Amino acid sequence: MGTPKASLAWHGLPLLGRIARLLARSVSGPVVVVRALDQALPALPRDVAVVEDAREDRGPLEGIAAGLRALPAGTRLAYVSSTDVPFLHPAFVRRVIAGAAPGIDVAVARTNGRTHPLAAAYCTSVLPTIEEQLAADLLRPAALFERVATRFLDEDDLLADPEVGLHDPRLDSVRNLNRASEYASAVAEPSPPVTVEVFGALRAAGASSPVAVRAATLGAAAAASGLALDEHVVAALNGDQISRDPAVPLVAGDRVSFMSADAGG
Repeated sequence: MGTPKASLAWHGLPLLGRIARLLARSVSGPVVVVRALDQALPALPRDVAVVEDAREDRGPLEGIAAGLRALPAGTRLAYVSSTDVPFLHPAFVRRVIAGAAPGIDVAVARTNGRTHPLAAAYCTSVLPTIEEQLAADLLRPAALFERVATRFLDEDDLLADPEVGLHDPRLDSVRNLNRASEYASAVAEPSPPVTVEVFGALRAAGASSPVAVRAATLGAAAAASGLALDEHVVAALNGDQISRDPAVPLVAGDRVSFMSADAGG
């Protein structure tokens, strides 16, 4: 690739920054990034925790174990993602998490006959089993799936979720970037389609609202609307998340409402 995947540029953000922010949008708990020993990382949101693999070159189970250990006490479930999935959609994350119903230890996506251990939800209760495997040098995630109650979510299972079916019909949430050509092709694709509304004094005379735009970030959506996210402008994402952070990632189907932060002041 020539550049560490975590630092690859993705529409103004390092790729790892996009994935961390997407996961923050998708789950209610903390986001933990696991890195190799002394691995340099791009800037991340302040509330993202960073931990290190206990040992290098031990595959995904070592990283999964490090991440599970870092979670707060009482956490039942964690979604685990790779770094190189720029098309990850929060609806996909929520669908996989929902697959880990009571009695299921791991819910893992399986597409085109390929199992994705880094697109999966793991109950924290599997940590002792993972640690046993690591101690015995059993590093294959497939060995874990054979030992615990695992549900494999195939294409039909994933697309049965209406939001996934509508906004991620090709299941690009598991599309990763292993070669420079794959990165170049992916970054050249159009940004996701989102709906933008502009309210009040911010709307130019005669301008229509809402409008459809393509934008990978909140800042790009603002720019497409002739706005800058500053102390005078605030955005509501899908009617609830309030932000003026231009780095907030957007996905297909998002609805962004811009309004004056000074209204009623």
